[in-house]
Amino acid sequence: VNLTDFRELRAAIETRTVLVVDDDEIMRSALKRILEGEGYNVILAEDGLELSRVLETTRLDMVLLDVSLPWVDGFELCKLIKGHPNFSNVPLIMVSAHKAKEDVEKGFDSGADDYVTKPFDIDYMLGVINKMLLEIV
Repeated sequence: VNLTDFRELRAAIETRTVLVVDDDEIMRSALKRILEGEGYNVILAEDGLELSRVLETTRLDMVLLDVSLPWVDGFELCKLIKGHPNFSNVPLIMVSAHKAKEDVEKGFDSGADDYVTKPFDIDYMLGVINKMLLEIV
């Protein structure tokens, strides 16, 4: 990669907005710190209600969605997001402590583009995010 390509790539990443939906404040804060450190703009939501408010007002490049949320779980929210014409092409990664094969399959069946289990390796998570966002440049 030459310097010009790197600068263009970095500029593309810096303009990206990622929504993190997780009911755990520590996880939201950790993901925010990690992603902002990589140059992403990060918006946080703790449940489906906050998610819907963000979707109404913000252009998003990616959604990181927990499975275990109050009221409506991440699988149902994933189906709603991916079924909406304005958001169906927004990459969505399920981020969950649910590691069973059935949970992972349910995530993909709900429309998730990837499924990362907690606790996750930071470098792995950033690799998945960067790869997905670069594919839509």
